[in-house]
Parts: sequence; structure tokens; C-alpha cells
Amino acid sequence: MALTWSALRNKPRDRLKFPTTFRLEQIAEIIGTSFVGAPDFPITGMNEIHVVEAGDIVFVDHPKYYDKALASKASVVLINKEVPCPAGKALLVSDDPFRDFNILSNYFKPFVKAVRPVSQTAQIGKNTIIQPNVFIGNNVVIGDDCTLHANVAIYDHTVIGNGVTIHAGAVLGSDAFYYKKRPEGYDKLLSAGRVVVQDQVDIGALCTIDRGIGGDTTIGAGTKLDNQVHVGHDTVIGKNCLIASQTGIAGCVVIEDDVTLWGQVGTNSGITIGEKAVVMGQTGVTKSIAGGKSYFGTPIEESREKLKQLAYIKKIPEIIKKLEEK
Repeated sequence: MALTWSALRNKPRDRLKFPTTFRLEQIAEIIGTSFVGAPDFPITGMNEIHVVEAGDIVFVDHPKYYDKALASKASVVLINKEVPCPAGKALLVSDDPFRDFNILSNYFKPFVKAVRPVSQTAQIGKNTIIQPNVFIGNNVVIGDDCTLHANVAIYDHTVIGNGVTIHAGAVLGSDAFYYKKRPEGYDKLLSAGRVVVQDQVDIGALCTIDRGIGGDTTIGAGTKLDNQVHVGHDTVIGKNCLIASQTGIAGCVVIEDDVTLWGQVGTNSGITIGEKAVVMGQTGVTKSIAGGKSYFGTPIEESREKLKQLAYIKKIPEIIKKLEEK
């Protein structure tokens, strides 16, 4: 029986969870690798390193990140070198972990092409309005009292709460911008996660929200996105945030509740923006910032300090002139 909307809405942040527990030797057979650990070591899912959980497989293919992957919450590390295995974990040793992670993503969550504009597997709540030319993919869940305007595209497995408005041309669930450079060109990491939009969210025209690699990209209840906002994969935006036009949020960012990002803000990946922070327009958020403060500039600083610095810079010609007069 399909999950009800309330069950889906209250479900914790997800990842690519296997339909049943798999053994280490079974996963090794699927991707044709050797392994270190007990053959019956249990594995329940997989995810990207920033959001990996116990029971998951994580991949790593660069020595710079070996320690981070091995020390992560992941139970199994898909790695391109046999290294000492941490206690309580297992290894899958591969000549190309990136490729094999994609093989697993495709094995457990293969792409299924659409055969109609609104999938018959979609669950759509009461009093929800679907305007012309909207696409709704497989296994999408949409709550009650929503409005989806013309030319909105909702990719497979997206979950949308109650009272959500999505304006024309928005795309929810597109692939993560995640590539590996190879001699023949760029190889894309497959996205097998979801987008989850909670209740009373407004999403402006032409917004784009990428799904997670194996988990969820989440927009918290009451948050409002202006037109032309981009949200990267596996990012979590809290409740009652305001995000103005042309803001670009990278992957794996955590934005806590009641944050305001004004126009043309850009962020680095993997950072946290604290609760009730205000980031002024055209700021580059290059690092994690504490909540309850206002910020401005690139590199980012508290706005009062940054504005003082700009005021001092304006005085430089006057200072030079006085020195020359002496």
C-alpha cells in the first residue's frame, strides 16, 4: 500500500535505501570488486559523503579524501586502494569507485521514462490545481491546496507538501551538478535522490532545485523562493527563509530557519548558514557563518564591518592628497 502524504511528510531525511538489506558479497558481485570484511556484512543504502549515514556505502577515489571517507558515518567505503579497514566497517576495493557508485545507483534506482504528462503513479491531493503543460513524473507526491503553474516540471520521486505554490517554468528534481574529469571528457555522477518541499512553500518562476545524489534536497515549511533561484543537490533549507532572485546555493549547504538571502547571493558547497542570518545582495558566502547577524561582501564579513572598510577606502584619495600637500 502506498504511503499516505502525512507519512511521507514526516519521514526523516532520506537516502538511497535498498529495498532489503544486502550483504557485502552481493554488492561486490554487482560491481565486480573485491572486498575487505565479513561476506555477510549488512548494507542498507548508499549516499554522497556529506550526508552519508550508518548502513550506507560511500565512495572515495582521491587520497586527499581517504581519511574523511573512512572516518565518516558510512559502514562501507568504496575505495580505489586497499587500506587498513576501520573497526566496524567494510571496504569495497575498486579500480574506479566513481564508475561503480554509478552502477549501484542505476541498479537500485534506474531511470524510468515517462509515458504521459502526469504519471499514473503520482499522488495528487485535494483542491490542488495543475495548470496546462505541467509535467509530473513517476512516484511524485503532491499535497492538498497546491497550485502548479504552466510549464512546471516535477521529476520522479519529488515530494511536495500542502499549500505549496510553484510558478511557471520551475524545475524540481533535476540532476546534481557533479562531474569527474576524465581524459575523454566529463563523467556525471548519477542522481538517485529526491526533492522534498514542505508545507506552505512558494517557489518563484524559473527556479531550479536539484535532487540529492542519494538523499533529499529539502525546502523547509513556510520558506519563500523568489524567481530564478537555484538550489544545489542535498542542500537543506530550513523553515520560513526568504531567498531573493538570482541567488545560487551550491550542493550540500545547510541553511537554518529564518535566514534571509538577498539578490544574487552565491554560496560555496558544504557550508552552514546560521539561524536568522541576513546576507545582503551580491555577497559570496565562502564559509560557514553564525546566525543572528547581517553579512555583506566577498569575502564575506559582518555587514557593519564591511561597510566601515568601504567608507575608509573612499577616504584614501583625500589622505593621499593631504600627504602630497605636505
